[in-house]
Amino acid sequence: MRKKALCALLSVAMMASMFTACGDEKKEEKGSSTPTKQAENNGGENNGGESTDPTEPAADTTDWKVSDDGKVLNVYCWNDEFQRRVKDHYAGYEEVDATTGKIGDVTVNWIITPSDDNAYQNKLDSTLPKNVDAKADDKVDIFLVEADYALKYVDTDVSLPVAELGITDADVAGQYEYTKQIVTASTGKLKGVSWQGCPGILFYNREAAKEVLGSDDAETVQAAVKDWDTYVETAAKMNEKGYKVCSTVNDTYRVYSNNVSKPWVTADKKLQLDDNIKKWVDDSKKLVDAGYASTDALWSDAWKAGFYPEGKVFSYFGPAWLINFCMAAEVEGSIANQGGWGACVGPQSFFWGGTWICAANGTDNQSLVKDIMLTLTTNKDVLKDIVVKDDDFTNSPEVMEAMAKDETYKSAVLGGINPLQMYCDGVKTIDLSNLSAYDQGCTEEFQTAMKEYFDGNSTYEEALAAFAEAVSEKYPGLDVSAFEE
Repeated sequence: MRKKALCALLSVAMMASMFTACGDEKKEEKGSSTPTKQAENNGGENNGGESTDPTEPAADTTDWKVSDDGKVLNVYCWNDEFQRRVKDHYAGYEEVDATTGKIGDVTVNWIITPSDDNAYQNKLDSTLPKNVDAKADDKVDIFLVEADYALKYVDTDVSLPVAELGITDADVAGQYEYTKQIVTASTGKLKGVSWQGCPGILFYNREAAKEVLGSDDAETVQAAVKDWDTYVETAAKMNEKGYKVCSTVNDTYRVYSNNVSKPWVTADKKLQLDDNIKKWVDDSKKLVDAGYASTDALWSDAWKAGFYPEGKVFSYFGPAWLINFCMAAEVEGSIANQGGWGACVGPQSFFWGGTWICAANGTDNQSLVKDIMLTLTTNKDVLKDIVVKDDDFTNSPEVMEAMAKDETYKSAVLGGINPLQMYCDGVKTIDLSNLSAYDQGCTEEFQTAMKEYFDGNSTYEEALAAFAEAVSEKYPGLDVSAFEE
């Protein structure tokens, strides 16, 4: 994952790296990009933490601390998405107030720290290393992570292998494999579970499609966005009618970056630039120079303007959570509220986000944490209920393939269509082979540097040099010579 809406909360946020998570207050995408071996480094660039080599494997710690005599379940998260999932789909949960609940005789405390300025990760970094020795009522039991920085906590002993809770490989066998890969430590231990999968598609403004392309049916629109060159051509047509093809070029970055053929850093620690990332730069520069798209930050007010007819934006890219949590479907007058969005695959398949439930080493609510994890991520009835009630895409191929064929399931936001088959097809294309622990930091610094280029404040070569300098400060020891002037 109404509390403060994501997009209002995160108006100052930056773009993320390869993934990002979901929720009402759907996270800003700037976080510590230093996947530390131990959390004592306290969070990376935003609080002066010292960088650690992300490729260094975590120790295979076996001294796990877990018990079952707790009376307080402390849950650390950055917004209220997971809280609402528990409230709506976990039988026995009773709400006390906005930050407190009850499950049987256990008090549930929701410790919500927004992601702004890396505050959430800083909170984890200062708390989790001390958790084993914390007082019973103060122990962290559950904490949430996103794929952007999952390795930072997965490859340390602050996160508990789910096997220590009693969760077996057979329990999670029915989940999408990539959702397990992201939270599997270098030791091979599974350190978290998720209720969702996040394949992404293109959402298009039906009115714009009819006005510019002559039709709002998915086949017509897909032909107009079938690849990036065609997308740029369509941008010119949209511009003639007063529409931006996308709100900001940062909307498209993740689609390009999910389709790279090589990682940011080579095995011998040399920084490199994939051709598909370079194409994002070239295409984005064309769009910005022509006035077809802006360089506004994701989650900003300017980015959100396109959720309304007067915003005059043709397309956004995202998974199911973008509709559910960001596109103002509950606001009268929004395009989503009027069922005015359509959906098609777009230029390339991609994925974005995901929220993982992790158990903290030292939890004293073993059985309850296990049951919450299994109920929300493996119970097929619950997973189907989340799809129907929350328009989420859940972490079960069996459930999602069945729902894709369910003629009774329709998305009101998307004009009554069932988009789930597109998601199901897209999730099959997810490839994690080029992901690494450097991704978030490299992506953030690259986007920051390229914004200066797009806005005409630097040359491309100067932007690359600035990128190299920032990355070398973040990850000492990397060879960035190929990017220096």
